[in-house]
Amino acid sequence: MLICITNKKLCKDDFLNRINLLAKGNPYGIMLREKDLTLFEYEALAIKVKEICDINKVSLIINQNIDVALKLNIPNIQLSMSNLRLYKDKLSKFTNIGASIHSVEEVTEAQELGATYLIAGHIFLTDCKKGVPEKGLSFLEEVCNEANIPVFAIGGITDDKLGTVKNAGATGVCVMSESMTCTDPNNFIKRFS
Repeated sequence: MLICITNKKLCKDDFLNRINLLAKGNPYGIMLREKDLTLFEYEALAIKVKEICDINKVSLIINQNIDVALKLNIPNIQLSMSNLRLYKDKLSKFTNIGASIHSVEEVTEAQELGATYLIAGHIFLTDCKKGVPEKGLSFLEEVCNEANIPVFAIGGITDDKLGTVKNAGATGVCVMSESMTCTDPNNFIKRFS
């Protein structure tokens, strides 16, 4: 299973057209990340991306902006551990609650707080986290062994690493760079699905 993560700064072509092409490939979900936008800008973009995702029957996952997700009735939210703790009383409105974890110890806490899936990383070296050491496959395997819910691997995931990530127990992967830069989004989705 593949979650495509957005980053407008990496996208060199029309962003909404790229979202549409990705959605047509039917990934597990598209996560609207866009950390550099104001809340107003993020909401305006989320409305447009939601329309594309709805037409293509693909889950839109809102990253961190819980009030936008609630306002737009989007049932999928991805939260950092600090935001999962902060918003634990607002989670009943969500069907899918992702938690970004960076240690094995966070697995149990995330599950107890209501996470329905985990994103563990970063597994391999990635330009998105320059200078930060990778967590590696042994970390991913420990997380997967500890978790009672699906685990998605993130960080430096390329199609040649899919086998080792799945062998470590991951349910799926999250990919940002290639989601935003690949020349053939349909082929990209097929390779990762």
